[in-house]
Amino acid sequence: MNLPELLRARPILQAPMAGGTSTPALVHAVSGAGGLGWLAAGYLSAQALAEQIDAVRELGTEVFGVNVFVPSGSPAPAPLVESYRAELAEDARRLGVEVGPATYDDDAWEAKVDLLVSAPVPVVSFTFGCPSAAVLERLREAGTAAVVTATTVDEARTAVARGADGVCVQGVEAGGHRATFDPAHGDDQPLLELLPEVVRAVEVPVIAAGGLMTGADIAAARAAGAAAVQLGTAFLRCPESGAQPAHKAALADPAFTGTALTRAFTGRPARGLSNRFMREHGGAPTAYPEVHHMTRPLRAAAAKAAHPEGMALWAGTGFRQAVELSAADLVAKLQAETAEAGARF
Repeated sequence: MNLPELLRARPILQAPMAGGTSTPALVHAVSGAGGLGWLAAGYLSAQALAEQIDAVRELGTEVFGVNVFVPSGSPAPAPLVESYRAELAEDARRLGVEVGPATYDDDAWEAKVDLLVSAPVPVVSFTFGCPSAAVLERLREAGTAAVVTATTVDEARTAVARGADGVCVQGVEAGGHRATFDPAHGDDQPLLELLPEVVRAVEVPVIAAGGLMTGADIAAARAAGAAAVQLGTAFLRCPESGAQPAHKAALADPAFTGTALTRAFTGRPARGLSNRFMREHGGAPTAYPEVHHMTRPLRAAAAKAAHPEGMALWAGTGFRQAVELSAADLVAKLQAETAEAGARF
């Protein structure tokens, strides 16, 4: 699919949010309202991803995207991982669960790429790295546009050199995982500082992401050169979102006053509402996906018990502006606010 045309027609993108938040219902509602909904393939098997794609299409939506995690790095040193396991033992005991296995895997990378080549969707985006030129060419031959998420100018240039059709620039304000190719050496530039640098450096459409919550935010990103914008935290409180009820409630709870970057939950830097777990495990190792698998039972137990202090409450810096609206109404609200701010895509 022609990416520039797609982004001109649907300039407001709902960010792919892994872990169950980006439901088929959310994707369908956003795309149905004139935005572009995204499924998140992260943590899913290829079969589960296929089922979600089918579910979106069964709802009547054909124009949507899928985001895939790119495997990177190598297994973390065992002593480092086992030291963190010991640190998590008391949390596990309180919750009545065991710390999960320190599994290293590639998130079913090859199977997901094969699926998206054999059963193509309009656009696929990538996080945590840039696929090889061969993978991007396979998608292109299948009729799919490819977008790579970047947190630096160099990452954006790498993506374009390998054949990406577009770049999603993620500022440090973004909720959830930093998309940096190297989690141990990522840059943390604000969106409106990084965005114009990337726009000048590449000749493909650039999507802006990171802390965008309102039409005024969208207008500012547009003025800085964005072809489209991507919002995640703004959609968390929508009824179609699969975020846990305690997560949705925390976004409006005055007890949570800010966000921070942490490796405590997954071993990769990610932004969420500051809570006890983050504060107590500030020295978590750079060990993804091992830490993700180790903390998974703890996070699930905390969510089941509605204990937000033990949950990964992913959220961007503008979280307090998240509103409880249907996804379609939110897209309409953003469109109206953007027009009121005097911006056009």
